[in-house]
Amino acid sequence: MSAAATRPARGLFVVTILTGSFLLFLIQPMVARMALPRLGGAPNVWNSAMLVYQALLLAGYWYAHRLSRLPFKRQTRLHLALYAVALLALPVGLVEMDPPRPGMEVFWVPAFLALSIGPVFFLVSSQAPLMQRWFARHPQAGEPWALYAASNLGSFAGLIAYPLLVEPLLPLRAQAWLWSAGYALLLGLIWLSARARSRLPEPALAGAFAPAAAVAAPDPIPARRKALWIALAAVPSGLMLSTTTHLTTDIFAMPLLWVIPLGIYLLSFVIAFAEQRMTARVISALAWPAVLGIGGLAMVSQGSNGLLPVIAALAMLFFVCTALHTRLYDCRPAAEQLTTFYLVMSAGGVLGGLFTALIAPLVFDWVWEHPLLVLAAALLLPRQGWLNWPHTKPLEREARLLVIGVAGAAIGLMVWQLYQTNQYEGTETARWVLSGGIALLGLVLVPWRWAAAGLLVTVMLVQGGFQTVQDSRDGIRTRSYFGIYTVRDYASGGIRTLAHGTTLHGQQSTEATAKCLPLSYYGPGSGAAIGFANASRLFPVRPRLGVVGLGTGSLTGYARPGQSWTVFEIDQAVLNLSRNGTFTYLRDCAPQTRVVLGDARIELGRVRAGSFDLLAIDAFSSDSIPLHLFTDEAFGVYLDALAPRGILLVHISNRFIDLEPALAAEVRARGLHAAVREDEPPPGTQWTPSTWVAVVRDPDQLAALERVAPAMAWRKLKPPASRVWSDDHASILPYVTWANFLGRQ
Repeated sequence: MSAAATRPARGLFVVTILTGSFLLFLIQPMVARMALPRLGGAPNVWNSAMLVYQALLLAGYWYAHRLSRLPFKRQTRLHLALYAVALLALPVGLVEMDPPRPGMEVFWVPAFLALSIGPVFFLVSSQAPLMQRWFARHPQAGEPWALYAASNLGSFAGLIAYPLLVEPLLPLRAQAWLWSAGYALLLGLIWLSARARSRLPEPALAGAFAPAAAVAAPDPIPARRKALWIALAAVPSGLMLSTTTHLTTDIFAMPLLWVIPLGIYLLSFVIAFAEQRMTARVISALAWPAVLGIGGLAMVSQGSNGLLPVIAALAMLFFVCTALHTRLYDCRPAAEQLTTFYLVMSAGGVLGGLFTALIAPLVFDWVWEHPLLVLAAALLLPRQGWLNWPHTKPLEREARLLVIGVAGAAIGLMVWQLYQTNQYEGTETARWVLSGGIALLGLVLVPWRWAAAGLLVTVMLVQGGFQTVQDSRDGIRTRSYFGIYTVRDYASGGIRTLAHGTTLHGQQSTEATAKCLPLSYYGPGSGAAIGFANASRLFPVRPRLGVVGLGTGSLTGYARPGQSWTVFEIDQAVLNLSRNGTFTYLRDCAPQTRVVLGDARIELGRVRAGSFDLLAIDAFSSDSIPLHLFTDEAFGVYLDALAPRGILLVHISNRFIDLEPALAAEVRARGLHAAVREDEPPPGTQWTPSTWVAVVRDPDQLAALERVAPAMAWRKLKPPASRVWSDDHASILPYVTWANFLGRQ
C-alpha cells in the first residue's frame, strides 16, 4: 500500500463535504428567488420549498445508503458518471408548467420545484453521507460523525451567503452560472476523494447489495430505536417551519425572517454532532428552562410588541433543536450503519416538514402545529441529571412531597397572576418576570415529564391560548395557502376588520348608512381616494378601473354608475369573504365588478393592451411584499394594460421596507412621471396612514389629480435607487428600515 493510501485525507473530505453542503443551501433560496414571478412570496411558499428540499434530501440519503453497499470501485464509477450526466441540466433553471388552479397551490408548488431542480439537488444532497462513508473506510480515519457537523456548517454558510452577498451582488443568470462552476468544483473534489480511497483493499462481497463478508454484520437496529430517531428528527424539522409561520403570521412580519429559523436549525446540527461535547451538553441543559419560560408564547395570535418575543421564540428554537439533535447523536449506531442512520433521520425530517407545510394548512384554521410541536419537543427533551432531583438527592418521601407541594402552590399562584396580568396593556415586563419565575419553579416537575408538559399547556392557554381557542371556536379565522385571515367585529365602533396575521388588510362599517364608505388605507385623503372618487372627472367616457388585491373590497366603495370595474385577487379564501357576505363592498357598492382569480401579474399579462384608465396596485400593504409584483417586468405588464393617458396608483405603505427608491428608479428608467400622496388622518378616525404613488406617462395627468382635489398635496419622489429591480436582480436588503424593528409601528 502506498504512502498516500495510508493517510486518512481528512482535510480533503471536510472540504468536499463543506463545498457540497454550501452549494445545497445556496441553491435553495436561489431557486425560490427564480420562482418568485410564478409562486409569489407567501410564507407557505417557503415551507413548501423546504418540504421539497427535505424530500429530495431523503431521496439522496437513500441513494447514498444503497450505493454504499456496492463494491467501492463500482460506487465511484456510478456516482461520478451520474454527476457528470447531471452537468447537462446546468445552469439551473425552471421548468415550464401551467399556473395552478385556485386551491391547488399546495400541491403545484412542490411539484414545480421538484421538477425544476430535482436531479441536481438529489445528487448533491447525497454527497454528505456518502463522503462520510468513504472517509470511514480508512482504518485510521476515526469516527466520521464530526463530518456531519462540517456538512451543516457548510449549509449554514450557504444559507447566510445568499441574502447577504449573492443576491445583492449578482443577477440570477450570474448566480446560476456561479453555482454551476461550484458544481464542477464539487465533481472534481469527489473524484479526488474517490482516488484517495481507491487503493484501499476491497473486502469481498456476498452479493451486489450485501455487506462485506469480511466484516461482521452489525446487529439489527430495533424498530423502537428507529422510531425514536424519526421523532427526534421530525420535531425540530417541523418546529423550524412552524416557528417561521408563527412569527411571520402572528408576531412580527419581518422580511427575511425565514432565514433565521433555518440557520438556527442547521447550526444546532453543527453543535450536536461536534467532537467536543461540552457545548452541546450545556445548551441541552438549558432546553427545559427555555421551553417552560418561552413555550408559553406558542399560542399567541394577537401580535406582540417589539423584538423581544421574536428573539425569545428563536432562542427556544435553538435550545430545543440542539437538545433534540444532541439526543439523536447520543443514540447513534456504529459507523457501519451510518447511512441507515442518516436515511432514517432524513425520513423524520420529511415527516416534520410534511406535517407543517402540507397537512397543517389543510387541517387547521391557525398555526396550531406550532404549539403541538412545542409540546412534542417537551416530551422528547433528554433527561438531565441535574433535573432528576428526586433520585439524585437523598430526600425522604415526605420531604419530596413538601418540595412538590410548595413549588406547585407557588406555580399556581404565579400562573393566576400571569393570567390577570395578561388582561391589561403595558404589562410586558411583569409578564416576562412571571414567565421566568414559572419556568424556574417548573423545573421541579421535570422528573415527571407529563406534569411538566401539563404546566406548559397551562401557560400557553394563559399567555393567549384562551383567546386563540375562542377565535377558532367562533370560526372567525380562515386559513389558505397564502395566509391566515382573521375577521373581527368591534361593536363599539360598528367596524368589521380583516387582518392577515398582524397586518390590517381592510375594514368595513357594519352600519347600513356607511356600508360603502371606504375605511383604513382608503380614506378621503388617500391617493387611492383622490383617484377613484374622481375617476369619472378624470376619465369622462366610461372609465375603466382595475384593482390588484381585493382585501375587503374597500376601493369598490368608490364605484359609480357608468364605470367598469375589474379586481384581481390571488386567494380564493379572500374572495369568499366578499361572496359570503362577510364583507359587502362588492355586493352592495359595485355588484357588476368582474373578479379575476389568479396571480395578478399573469392575469394582467393576458388582458388587451390599454384596458384600464386607472389601475391600483394594492399588494404592498403587508410587511412581507410580493417582490415579483414590484420588478421592471411587472411594471411592464402594468403599463401595457394601462391606457396611454392612464394613471397607475401604487400602494407602498410598509413598516419595514422603503419601496420608494426602487419605484423611483423604475420611473426614471422608463421616462415616466410620478408624485407621492402621504395621508396622515387625524387620530381617532377610522382611517389609517397610507402612502400612494401616482405613476403616469403624461405629466398633465398629475396636474389633473391636483385639480380634482386641490386641498390634497402631492410631493416628488425620493432620489431613485442605483438600479431598477428586475426578475433577474433584486434585493430588499438595502431598503430595510432597521429602526422599525425595535418596536411595532
